[in-house]
Amino acid sequence: MARSKVAVLKTRPGTVFEDIDRLLATAEVDKALDPSRTTVLKDNISWHMPFLSANTTPWQLEGTIRGLRARGLSDLTAVHNNTVVTDAEKGGRLNRLTPVYKQYGVRELFNYRPRDVRWVLYEPRSRMRVLDKIFPHGIRIPEYFMGKNIVHLPTVKCHIYTTTTGAMKNAFGGLLNKKRHYTHTHIHETLVDLLAIQREIHSGIFAVMDGTLCGNGPGPRTMLPVQKDLILASSDSVAIDAVAAKIMGFDPMSLGYIRMAHEDGLGVGRIEEIEVVGEDISGMNFGFQVGDNMASLVGRFMWFGPLRALQRMFFHTPLVYLFVFGSFFYHDSIWWPSEGRRRMEQVARTDWGRLFEQYPLD
Repeated sequence: MARSKVAVLKTRPGTVFEDIDRLLATAEVDKALDPSRTTVLKDNISWHMPFLSANTTPWQLEGTIRGLRARGLSDLTAVHNNTVVTDAEKGGRLNRLTPVYKQYGVRELFNYRPRDVRWVLYEPRSRMRVLDKIFPHGIRIPEYFMGKNIVHLPTVKCHIYTTTTGAMKNAFGGLLNKKRHYTHTHIHETLVDLLAIQREIHSGIFAVMDGTLCGNGPGPRTMLPVQKDLILASSDSVAIDAVAAKIMGFDPMSLGYIRMAHEDGLGVGRIEEIEVVGEDISGMNFGFQVGDNMASLVGRFMWFGPLRALQRMFFHTPLVYLFVFGSFFYHDSIWWPSEGRRRMEQVARTDWGRLFEQYPLD
């Protein structure tokens, strides 16, 4: 397999837009995306609370929009999705992303609104590891994605179910509908299947990953933001996730979704086979650890542990709303006021926190 290229650059608030432009050039975005096609911006709103490291940052979004348009990729659309604990519209406002879309005239669509996006049956040409079994009546995807470029905007952070999360997992909410929780037991295989589908339906795939403030701990929400001043980009979703995993302190090929995607020829997961340009990452090791929170403890029993056999009863019936409420209540009413808000107050005193405050709320 040919070596994939991942660009890794240092940045600071005063030069972040110029640095993102240089990042896109270094990662050869012009070779990855078709300028004659619409480009979908898929931001990552893991939580509607304004929690840096968990969500796409406004400077990451703005710099990417500016860099794409400078290269003739002017037809841009954002497509958002909800999760059980995230209100996408609220998240866009509180995380200062909505004003960026408005400023640059980027249309926003929501894949859970029938008037915005139609879901259609799709029969993948690639061999599916699990999705055809999890959804035996057919895999449905947003029709709007077909034939368009996609640019993923994840952050460098840990995840309670996949250890790390990045470009590959950013497709999870966009490509799967409200029943995507059916896949959690087989989340690694699911991400591989989704990447295979992406490679079939998109005219180009690219990722710009924010590592200015990285998430250490039980992500994708209850984390400790750590300032690292990095930005990453690549046209290989597997490779950029592998590089992010490596600098966080994990062995990329020990992570199921990276290893299986590498084995299936969907990208490059072995660090020694990736061309990393820009910063020398050979000595980088953030020493991140995932740890546990209330959601991971429940998941360990329900998705991967002794209660796994009862999943259909709990998650394929109205009982699922008990877990949805529990997750929402834990994150918004317990963790945010008791811990999350304090962590963001600390971030607000950094240069990146001050840049965040310069963006309007709406």
